[in-house]
Amino acid sequence: MKLTIISGRSGSGKSTVLHVLEDHGYYCIDNLPASLLPALANRISEDGNDLPLVAVSIDARNVSEDLEKVPEILTELKNTQISTQILFLDANSQTLLRRFNESRRKHPLSTETIGLREAINFESDLLEHISLLASLAIDTSNMSLQTLRQTVKEQFLGNQSSATALLFQSFGFKHGVPVDADIVYDVRCLPNPYWDASLRSLTGLDKPVADFLGADAEVTEMLADISYFLVKWLPNFEANNRSYITIAVGCTGGQHRSVYLCERLSQAFAEKLANVQVRHRELRK
Repeated sequence: MKLTIISGRSGSGKSTVLHVLEDHGYYCIDNLPASLLPALANRISEDGNDLPLVAVSIDARNVSEDLEKVPEILTELKNTQISTQILFLDANSQTLLRRFNESRRKHPLSTETIGLREAINFESDLLEHISLLASLAIDTSNMSLQTLRQTVKEQFLGNQSSATALLFQSFGFKHGVPVDADIVYDVRCLPNPYWDASLRSLTGLDKPVADFLGADAEVTEMLADISYFLVKWLPNFEANNRSYITIAVGCTGGQHRSVYLCERLSQAFAEKLANVQVRHRELRK
């Protein structure tokens, strides 16, 4: 039996995730008061295999006192036979503000005296302690609904085994560091193909760029050091019940160096692990 708790700020995509899980056989409950989690867990235990997969959404529509009970409740659930995990969704405040303005929906915490921006920031404070407990966090700031659905299928539904899954994600620092990254590597110190006019319009997926970077000793050394660190410390992450680890590699624009390194790293670790994925954030735009 597995209980999945979906949480996150309003507008980050919780409803979309619930729909994806429902399509894959989960019994889904939207906006369950946190205080009812123990009762739900007892019901799951009584029903046994009748409800093997359950997902519930918990958000700021619960009163703040209710949300503060979540850490204690999760501790209680760990003493049962129910596998419990938290999937936390978020997006930057500016993106959430734009989404609410475009949809013309009312934020659940906004009132006559609390405006939209204040409600978004207040909600972040309310959910902070839940976000810290998340086994998987997804930043949806740069995601379309289709991309979010695919991400959930790859990162969550695609990893049903107990082995830790890896996602190597390239990004550009000038566009911001991914907030859902567990480990971040800065490779802006490496030679930049951008300054070669013949390579500028290409990406790290193209052979000329790969040849340029692959021939450089510093790039090779950086790859070796990152690989060594991950090989050494992955067992510790697994021992800490981490089911998913996002490793972000960033260069200036997210087009050349970070893309190349993520490709090389994903290829190397795919030979060691069953679930290795690669995503190039800036190339998806």
